[in-house]
Amino acid sequence: MTTSHSRFLQHVLQPAALAETSWTLAHGVTACWHDDSAVELRPATPAANCSYILLSCGIHGNETAPVEVVDGILSDIASGRLHLHHPLLVLFGNPQAMRCGERYLDYDLNRLFNGAHQPHAGLYEAERAALLEQHASRFFAQAGPEHGKLHYDLHTAIRGSVYEKFAIYPFLHQRPHQRSQLAWLKHCGIEAVLLHSKPANTFSYYTSQQHQAAAFTLELGKARPFGENDLSRFAGIDQALRQLLDNSTPTLPDYRDGDYPLFRAKYDLIKHSEAFRLHLAASVENFTVLPDGMLIADDGAERYVASGGEERILFPNPGVKPGLRAGIVVEPAMLDA
Repeated sequence: MTTSHSRFLQHVLQPAALAETSWTLAHGVTACWHDDSAVELRPATPAANCSYILLSCGIHGNETAPVEVVDGILSDIASGRLHLHHPLLVLFGNPQAMRCGERYLDYDLNRLFNGAHQPHAGLYEAERAALLEQHASRFFAQAGPEHGKLHYDLHTAIRGSVYEKFAIYPFLHQRPHQRSQLAWLKHCGIEAVLLHSKPANTFSYYTSQQHQAAAFTLELGKARPFGENDLSRFAGIDQALRQLLDNSTPTLPDYRDGDYPLFRAKYDLIKHSEAFRLHLAASVENFTVLPDGMLIADDGAERYVASGGEERILFPNPGVKPGLRAGIVVEPAMLDA
């Protein structure tokens, strides 16, 4: 359990006028607040093979464990316990929702990227999405062709999961999946990966598509309030991020087929009207198998029926507004050769 926060997270949760927005940390690392929830850290001497690394957390305000993990990393960089060798941008995605302990205020922020915020002008989350895009664009624009660009968007889930820790690899269009990144995810403790099969309005798809970053949404466990997280359950991602930042990641063999399960999104369950009914228990876990022939959901005359016996449900949420996705049906997948 933890309830203490570093000066970084304290400022996000209780913003106050700063005497200075730029300052120097241990080992000559410079820190700069770009706004109350965006801080950039730059090493005095970047590694020769440095990558521009974006860590985002708190996109949903009630998903606090990743926020506390990232806050611990920032605290240790500030004190000198962790040596930073790469440019780092940390974005606390939805600070108002974090302060309220809510998932979001007006609209799900992770459905408003890649320009999807434009029809929702005036909503708080729409303004946040536009601002986060600007921060990411400015940061990655500094990277030269010789630099890597990495984005890990850290989340926890509303419900339990057959695979407690899993990742979502955004749709890459014609770009190949990176086996080295899949190997790093295994090193983090990721147990399964969903290979998305179409564009999305998520933050990781935005940075992947618009900035060609190696970007992932990481689901790391169950959402709990500040102070109620057992951070030992996040030791894998915490250690892997620290190794990445201080350039001490061990040599990892590339992902091999079968190292962990891969899934592909087959189709979305769209809630067209308030008549939508999801025929799954409220407690159903992510990646639960859907038996062949099972009626998954119906919405008036439209019926969603499981086929083949290998499909699984992901992110079931019948409470969304009409027109939005109420779940994803996924199936086993393999990497293209």
